[in-house]
Amino acid sequence: MQRSGIIILVAFLGLSGLAGWYFLSGPTSTEQDKELRYELKRQSFSIQVTATGELAAKRSVKIRAPQGMRAAGIYETTLSDLIPEGSVVEAGDYVASLDRTELAGKMSDVQTELEKIQTQLEQARIDTAIEMRGLRDELANLEFAKQEKLLAVEQSKFEPRSVIQQAELDLEKTERDYKQLLKKYELKQQQAVAKIQEIDALLRQNQRQLKVYADLSEEFRINAPEPGMMIYARSWRGKKEPGSRISAWDPIVAELPDLSDMISQTYVNEVDISKVQEGQDVAIQVDAFPERKYTGKVIKVANIGEQLSGYDAKVFEVIVQVNESDSILRPAMTTSNEILTGTYDDMLSIPLEGLQSDSLSFVYKDSGAGVVRQEVITGLSNADEIIVEYGLSEGDQIYLVPPPGAEDASFVPLDPAIKEDIRKKQKEAEAKRQAEALRRKESVKDIEPPSNSRNSGGNVIIFD
Repeated sequence: MQRSGIIILVAFLGLSGLAGWYFLSGPTSTEQDKELRYELKRQSFSIQVTATGELAAKRSVKIRAPQGMRAAGIYETTLSDLIPEGSVVEAGDYVASLDRTELAGKMSDVQTELEKIQTQLEQARIDTAIEMRGLRDELANLEFAKQEKLLAVEQSKFEPRSVIQQAELDLEKTERDYKQLLKKYELKQQQAVAKIQEIDALLRQNQRQLKVYADLSEEFRINAPEPGMMIYARSWRGKKEPGSRISAWDPIVAELPDLSDMISQTYVNEVDISKVQEGQDVAIQVDAFPERKYTGKVIKVANIGEQLSGYDAKVFEVIVQVNESDSILRPAMTTSNEILTGTYDDMLSIPLEGLQSDSLSFVYKDSGAGVVRQEVITGLSNADEIIVEYGLSEGDQIYLVPPPGAEDASFVPLDPAIKEDIRKKQKEAEAKRQAEALRRKESVKDIEPPSNSRNSGGNVIIFD
């Protein structure tokens, strides 16, 4: 029993020593307080909106499927072959080919129809020849009959009056039959010509259609209109690759971008879009070459938001003109864009977590004699901090989280007259910022935005 008591005593003393070491060597309460405090100092304050995007050529030559597809009744076909993306081509080089199956079927149908019409035309000519030959024979026979009747009239002039009249009637009847048959012959001839012309016109129409199909078939082999590096086109279905469907209403197969003039196509969420304006400077970094730095300017901000698939927040398209030209830049490269919406020198700011809000904005301030709730007037903010317009001074220390006893801290309000004066100054400053924004917008008004800024696909995510 005595030995067990000694063991318990030793264990107790060991645990007590370990606890004492922890409390003596661990961070003091003063050091912990410092970690929760923030000391104000004047410094430059920047507001940025960060967005990822994709590079795209501002201008590009479109490589299109044949324009005659719709006229030929081919509204969609398959891209059967396409050279690799990124290939450098010269004008006239082979680029792609389209599936000719539907076109070949149409050509076969027209060829069959042509053979049928040619047979009809030949048959009509033979029938016309036979019919006209018969009518000509009848006319010749009536011509002979008319001569016979005329001779009979001549011979009957010494016969009784009744015989003469009968001979004259027979002659008159024969002449009338001859005129009627002659008229019929002329009408039949006109009818035959019209019928042959109709068949011949149908023949020419099908011959022209066959030529259209033949010419279109040649155009189903697509060549580069200009030299350049080929980039696959994109649609709502995705990138156009071998096996993709090409529509007559969207015949673009690929593009030859102008790599000397690039843009970054970005999307900014609806929370931050109010900060972004045309003419603002942008710091651009290409993810593929993180050591390279580029600059740019916002040249277009969409007025209407859109919903990107897979994301809840609506976003607005923002186009950034890349100022520099670099041979390593390629369309569809991912960029990190930092849009500088404002820089302000000699400002007091605090971390956002240090600002408290009830009916008024205030901070927990160390007054030297204790903790007080100091009312403040705040200004602009960025993702991490907010400007303090009035209520704090350089060197003041505030708590980033409510300190012990914060609920009992006294409240230090601001003078209403001073608050009103600060509000007026804030409105004046906002008016100056708007005037500066208009000036920046004017500075980029001559920079032409891309005609179609969706040529890079637009599958990008924006973060704040």
